[in-house]
Amino acid sequence: MSISTLWREATGRGTQGGSGTHAEAADRPVRTPRHVAFIMDGNGRWAKQRGQPRLFGHRAGTQNLRRVLESCGARGIQVVTIYAFSTENWGRPQEEVTGLFQILTEAIGREAPALHANGVQIRHVGSMEGIPARLSNRIGEAIKLTAGNSRLILNVAFNYGSRAEIVDAVRRIATSGVAPEAITEQLISDHLYTAGLPDPDLIIRTAGEFRLSNFLLWQAAYAEYYSTQVCWPDFNEEELDRALKAYASRDRKYGGVSDGEPDA
Repeated sequence: MSISTLWREATGRGTQGGSGTHAEAADRPVRTPRHVAFIMDGNGRWAKQRGQPRLFGHRAGTQNLRRVLESCGARGIQVVTIYAFSTENWGRPQEEVTGLFQILTEAIGREAPALHANGVQIRHVGSMEGIPARLSNRIGEAIKLTAGNSRLILNVAFNYGSRAEIVDAVRRIATSGVAPEAITEQLISDHLYTAGLPDPDLIIRTAGEFRLSNFLLWQAAYAEYYSTQVCWPDFNEEELDRALKAYASRDRKYGGVSDGEPDA
């Protein structure tokens, strides 16, 4: 397969062009992923392009989330994981971190009742260590409010780092007294923050970047990856359908070979 072909498959570019049409959106793939994860990149870039501060972009990004979730639910996606704040994001300017926490506190208070009414179950993926009490309380309230819902599960990866998650899982296994020879992949999976949920089938990253950025490293072992040039605040229904169409066109072999494909 050529480099240009790989690029087109990973980004969805080279076949559609432009911003797409509603006719394209109607042409939805038959094979729908159960679990889609989003690396919501480009909020600051989006704001800068409009002559606005980075927090303006973060606010627009949170406002876009409900629209994306509605589109995912309408397409039968069962689990959505969003990368809201990484453990590395603490290294950003304090003003931005404080402002982001304020935006998230407001967004959870505003959106949780509507998500609950639409059958969305909110889960937190990550650590609460160092999180302001007001934001921590809002997260806890939203989790409690939506705990009985089952239409769609929303994992909010907040103060999350995948390496820290794996280390935490291994430590808990070790302290439980499990013999080394009894440690399996399934046992480690059962001790991750996402225990009990299917691994992501598709990871979508906005703003044109090609990095996992310490996100779901264990769970994403066989996930398909899709990158779009569109920044997160502009990621819409048409862009989601392009990603799902690209996913549906791929042959997920899980290390094996396709039917009829000769061994290498």
